[in-house]
Amino acid sequence: MSELGKVDREFFDEYIYPHLGADRDDVTLGPQHGVDFGAIEVADRAVVMATDPVFVMPSLGFERAAWFAFHILMSDVAVSGLPPTHLSVDFNLPPEITDAEFETVWETFDEEARDLGVSIVTGHTARYAGCNYPMVGGATPIAVGDPDELVRPDGARVGDRVVVTKGPAIEATGLLSIQYESLLEGELDPETIQNAKDRFYDMSPVKDALTAAAAGPVTAMHDATECGIYGGLFEMGRAAGVRIDIETDRVPVQPGVIEACEFFGIDPWISISEGTLLLTVDPDGVDDVLGALADEGIPAADVGEVRDGSGLVVDGENTDHPGADPFWAAMEEYAEKLESADE
Repeated sequence: MSELGKVDREFFDEYIYPHLGADRDDVTLGPQHGVDFGAIEVADRAVVMATDPVFVMPSLGFERAAWFAFHILMSDVAVSGLPPTHLSVDFNLPPEITDAEFETVWETFDEEARDLGVSIVTGHTARYAGCNYPMVGGATPIAVGDPDELVRPDGARVGDRVVVTKGPAIEATGLLSIQYESLLEGELDPETIQNAKDRFYDMSPVKDALTAAAAGPVTAMHDATECGIYGGLFEMGRAAGVRIDIETDRVPVQPGVIEACEFFGIDPWISISEGTLLLTVDPDGVDDVLGALADEGIPAADVGEVRDGSGLVVDGENTDHPGADPFWAAMEEYAEKLESADE
């Protein structure tokens, strides 16, 4: 198991995958490493579900932290192409959280859920000794819809075009620049710092996924979370048994990203990028998908092609899965630097 972040495929295959409980005929998509959601079929409906930690960073301010926590949860079912419909949420809260702080978190969850048409149907809320930020529980979002509209994570086909929204290191840039803004001051100019901080509200792929799925023949979608764009594209290709070729100079890059990543010493292409959507699209529909995303103000580009073979090819070179995301080590390193600066 990696020291920080998600387990790698080898750990998953050895310890998790062989032990999945009972086999049931209604499971249409079971657990796979690097796949965002699972699915079952109930009567004539597809029921998509995913489970993630509830991730709350008080240093962002509780309203902003709750917005991000909610959209992290919704993203994994949204990439199914079906709009999220339900949420089960468990809060295992640290003792120091106040009633007012929790009220802000919960009211933000409620507001965002109403905006997306999501009903919160069950959960658990408590303070416990030993619980710490930012991982303060877990939740299961659900999407219920027409099975014919489900976009499977293993659906990429040879000849499909590869589309990327927003570009690399959106989450790494947004979180690190807000969390450690005081360390950036004097090292980067104020405009660049603001640009990096502005990436925060790019950290939701929900609108990206639902817009793209409604616009054209999308064959697969994946949120570029841990290990970023390279990790996400590698996982998409592996899930479908195909090779993905991309050219980095065609990928959109948002303001502040490169400068922030250079400051924090992380590679933007393999850094966590919640909010960046990776898609494979039938060539006949790629213009429709790009047009719909542009109409919503979402930067996106056709950056490559799905081909026969396996793995990921970047700018003509075979590229392995990164294995570990540098974001987590950077968070620890700069937390220590911030603490030292404050002493």
